Amino acid sequence: MKRQTPAHKGVCYIVGAGPGDPGLLTLRGLECLKQADVILYDALCNPQLLSHAKSSARLVDVGKSGKTRSRQDQINHLLVKETSAGHTVCRLKGGDPYVFGRGGEEALALHQAGLNFQVVPGVTSAIAVPAYAGIPVTHRGKSVMFTVITGHEDPDKGNSDVDWSKVAQLEGTRVLLMGLSRLKLITESLIRYGAPKSMPVAVIESGTLGSQRTVTGTLSDITAKVAKAGLKPPAITVLGEVVTLRQELNWFEKSPLFGRRVVVTRTRAQASQVTHYLQRLGAEVIELPTIKIVPPQHPEKLRESIMNIQSFDWLVLTSPNAAEIFLRDFMLIHGDIRKLNGVKIAAVGTATGAKLKEFHLPVDLKPREFSALKLSEIFKAKNIKGKKILLPRSAIAQDLLPKELKKLGAVC
Repeated sequence: MKRQTPAHKGVCYIVGAGPGDPGLLTLRGLECLKQADVILYDALCNPQLLSHAKSSARLVDVGKSGKTRSRQDQINHLLVKETSAGHTVCRLKGGDPYVFGRGGEEALALHQAGLNFQVVPGVTSAIAVPAYAGIPVTHRGKSVMFTVITGHEDPDKGNSDVDWSKVAQLEGTRVLLMGLSRLKLITESLIRYGAPKSMPVAVIESGTLGSQRTVTGTLSDITAKVAKAGLKPPAITVLGEVVTLRQELNWFEKSPLFGRRVVVTRTRAQASQVTHYLQRLGAEVIELPTIKIVPPQHPEKLRESIMNIQSFDWLVLTSPNAAEIFLRDFMLIHGDIRKLNGVKIAAVGTATGAKLKEFHLPVDLKPREFSALKLSEIFKAKNIKGKKILLPRSAIAQDLLPKELKKLGAVC
């Protein structure tokens, strides 16, 4: 296949998304994700990562799980097609692209097509998931080496491509990726080939997420324990003496909100800070926006007010969204925040105050309790009869505040 020469030469970034916790995406991976025109993502990628995509980006689910299974050759074809078209493509893959992720095959397809590509390594689940379960893959006195083995084989086939007789004789830690469906066969094979029945084993489901579950046992009883607990893929199995350190090093599952599922209903843009905070406390967070902030359908009235800002005595802002939209339009029209000089500002809430602080604007009036009602009560102590007040706010906001201000004689 000849090298493509579109007007804008495309590039494909093969990005490791990490093991699940969105905080484990690398800075370089985030940079590639944000600038991509097309994002092809796997089933194991945390969907929260897609919130970093630009609004015009096209998102393509190529997850290879369940009944909607994309073949690898189809994925390779898509990568070549989109990159050839001159797009900036982000191929988002769980874990690290080159650790049992078939990233090498995708890179080869791009190379053979004469296309530009870059590989952005990710935090592999082989190390991160055990760490979140309190298990270091190496530890002085217990393990000076570790081996990563794939368990992702067809459970219906009789023979395994892995030589379990050699695995049974390995020293150090053994980390088995994606082998839950064959756990019974694997443990029986290891015991048959000489691995001690008492070898410590841990199986970790949904590692690094708030839904993480860990079951520990030995080579002889781990299959029964996992079945009793009802663990499901994705799961990782760790074998070796390092598993015994979990009792002392199990930090993540002791987090204050671990095991709790929290729904965040804020807008997508505003949810990230709350989500991040809850995840750091160990919660499993589901972002379910129930509201979307959009610009005014008829902005003429707001822009006319901004043009004549010096005719107002007060500017009242009751939310960071109102502050952001007002200040954005204000700067587009005037280009100089000093044009607000002489206009007093009232604000509700610390978030609104923080948005004003970004523009170095002082707040002249702020209630201790963050509500429009409390703001109107404070205004009662002011002489605002005949004063002209500009109140940029949501089209679906309650009429309480403007009604109260008008009762006090203000022109709102």
